[in-house]
Amino acid sequence: MKIGIVREGKIPIDKRVALIPEHAAYLKNKFKCEIVAQPSAIRAISDEEYVRYGIDLQEDLSDCDVLFGVKEVPIQDLIPNKTYFFFSHTYKQQPYNAKLLRACVERNIRLIDYELLKNNGARVVAFGRFAGLVGAYNGLRGWGEKYGQFVLKPAHECHDMQDMFDQLKGIDWPADLRILLTGKGRVASGAVETLQAAGIPEITPEEVENHEGSFWSQLDVEHYYRTSDGSPFDRKALFADPSGFESNFMQYAPYAKLYIAGHYYDSRAPFIFTRADAKRLDFAITYVSDISCDIDGPVASTLRASTIAEPFYGYLAHEEKEVAHDDPEAIGVMAVDNLPCELPRDASLSFGSDLMEHVIPALFDGDKALILHRATECADGVLAKDFKYLQTYIDKA
Repeated sequence: MKIGIVREGKIPIDKRVALIPEHAAYLKNKFKCEIVAQPSAIRAISDEEYVRYGIDLQEDLSDCDVLFGVKEVPIQDLIPNKTYFFFSHTYKQQPYNAKLLRACVERNIRLIDYELLKNNGARVVAFGRFAGLVGAYNGLRGWGEKYGQFVLKPAHECHDMQDMFDQLKGIDWPADLRILLTGKGRVASGAVETLQAAGIPEITPEEVENHEGSFWSQLDVEHYYRTSDGSPFDRKALFADPSGFESNFMQYAPYAKLYIAGHYYDSRAPFIFTRADAKRLDFAITYVSDISCDIDGPVASTLRASTIAEPFYGYLAHEEKEVAHDDPEAIGVMAVDNLPCELPRDASLSFGSDLMEHVIPALFDGDKALILHRATECADGVLAKDFKYLQTYIDKA
């Protein structure tokens, strides 16, 4: 078997890579396979680093059997009759990638989507932790910029995660920096790491109303949702059918200033705070770092995704429109939708480690656990059985 590491071709550019040189060298030695890397001038890990680990550079990957990327491979770069691993963003029928999936079918490509690689229903590879790490940092950075209280170097200018954490040392956090964080998954866990590195005190949700001074508090679903009829909260019922629930976020919003949205949002669920909520006199939040970044959805101030180059904008609640970030009446907004790209070296190391542990062995053991089988959207010129529902989606592409 010959494995190729593709150069990321999607715009805007992405500096991450699925397998770092150490992973590639280990893979080559353990499984006695060939592995090459396509040269890249934008990758956070240089071509020279791959060469130092004994990984050859190869522009033409047409003799490879399996190809690993990160983001969607541009259609013009897809090589027929290969197995590809990348985030395709197609299984939810995202309209902007229908032509990509159609091209994979037409070119007899086996497409294995990272997002569908699961063990007992849980994803085994993801960048969510790094979205949380950077999203919380960007929220602090945006706050400091908007109110002129402190200055933080952009995360994408930091060498790595430790360098980013070092920027947080020695800052005298203002007393009105009172933070709510929603979520308990990978994203929120990453945000927690950043807040802990910042040294801001953590308190329980029950302490939010009466706490003086700066704090951060993590809200789980039982805090920011409640049953519509006042019956006892049932977590399983919420996940099964959220239609019988409503937001309880306003119980906490009068006592916080910065909100970090790190939750997973089910489109059937109630919004966390609405445009009407943001107009209320007791809505005290003046800054939102929306890591989840669901446009015009559960976080009312997120009108659009922002970019790494220009991560911040303002939301004028009483007019429901975007304004300048420094507008004194505006809620500050951070809504970058590709946050892990700001720490590409660390994110690539973590992602590749998960691949090596949970996914790569299946390429060499006949996929005994069927992890690759379940994540295969198409192969042999047709959609896989579990993805036949995508036929109309690609037919209309």
